[in-house]
Amino acid sequence: MKMPGQDESIATVPAVTRRRKRPDTVADQIRERIIENGLVPGDRLPHQWIEPETWHVSRGTLREALKVLESQGLTHSKTGPGGGVFVSSIESEHAIRLLDNLFLQRQPSIADIYSIRKELEPVLAASLAGKLTPAALSLLQATVRLYEDEPTTTEEEYRQRMAELDFHDELARLSQNQLLGFLCRFLVSLLRDTAVCRDIYQQHNPALRETGLHYQVALLRAIKAGDADRACAVMRNHMIAAEAYMLERAEIRRRREPNLGAV
Repeated sequence: MKMPGQDESIATVPAVTRRRKRPDTVADQIRERIIENGLVPGDRLPHQWIEPETWHVSRGTLREALKVLESQGLTHSKTGPGGGVFVSSIESEHAIRLLDNLFLQRQPSIADIYSIRKELEPVLAASLAGKLTPAALSLLQATVRLYEDEPTTTEEEYRQRMAELDFHDELARLSQNQLLGFLCRFLVSLLRDTAVCRDIYQQHNPALRETGLHYQVALLRAIKAGDADRACAVMRNHMIAAEAYMLERAEIRRRREPNLGAV
């Protein structure tokens, strides 16, 4: 029945509340205390925080809560003298792997990934223009040299494709904007793990390496010269070309194997 004043354009969906397990809620409470008290990596959690009486739970429930925090990379335990539960330093690689796992069962499409890459990577490139040290530029140039030569085997060609992704990963690591760098690295990681992308990267295509080299050499020149507009434009064109290639190959793959579905 339509209630007075109810907007017919809004569908009424029954709320589904998922009840969380007690160890998860205790883990959340401990996490909140870590934040509120400003604990940093290496700090030991106060003894009362890891006592079941503090949270009015069983010792088993608390043990499970601590396992939750450890699986999230937030804490680690030490035994023996000087032992206890300590705040951990969460590495970005660990966080990216956790996010990758989130998408293992329902992998994003190539179009989804590139719709974001086309927005973020040009901004990343522009932000690095004129900002990189000679050592950082040398690192990027060394990555490019890994795929300068013609591959002699299919395996070497695949490794070169991975090295091209490494180039983008290294660019993101150099970003002064930690969030921007992390997001760009995560998108590169998704490309490595997505099944359709892996299949495309393993396909023989000599022209692809030349195209990648063209863009990346031009990009390094723009970054070294401090030309942010040029760096942005080069990266945007690179992302557009890469997306078009990946979508074309994915469509060919779908027609060859129609049961694979949309990409």
